[in-house]
Amino acid sequence: MDPTGSYHLAVFVRFLHVLSAIFWIGLLYFFNVVNVPTMKALDAATKGKVVPVLLPRALMWFRYSAVATLVFGVALLFTPAVYPAGPGSWDWKILTGVSLAVIMFFNVWAIIWPNQKQVIAMTAASAASGNAPPPEMAKHARTAYLASRTNFWLSFPMLFFMIWASHT
Repeated sequence: MDPTGSYHLAVFVRFLHVLSAIFWIGLLYFFNVVNVPTMKALDAATKGKVVPVLLPRALMWFRYSAVATLVFGVALLFTPAVYPAGPGSWDWKILTGVSLAVIMFFNVWAIIWPNQKQVIAMTAASAASGNAPPPEMAKHARTAYLASRTNFWLSFPMLFFMIWASHT
């Protein structure tokens, strides 16, 4: 028995970390595997109806599940039942996984979200006015796409290292 309760805390924090990661990575895969090809197949009028409704909500869950995943993951690093010796016990596998997750988190908040906000606003304005979207919308969409696709590919080694680190 663990009289301090740190084992139970570790189980609870790990559960929250995994749950939020399922949301984050699941939405990442949705955007890259389902949403991008679907949006390419839609005409401008349909995008004008779908994008302002779908993307703000999906991106809200995407952004905040990234925050939760990172917060709970960092909390696990400092949970005595997981790493009793503290930071000195972190090995290269977990540090690699955490580093990739931090890069992915940065991409979400500093690149994907600011550019997607522009795409959503320009799509909504274009739909409301009946005019073509401004030419700079393509630049914002491409930048968000490339950062998202980078996260998609980084997610595979990130998951591998994080799983490996917790099962060795």
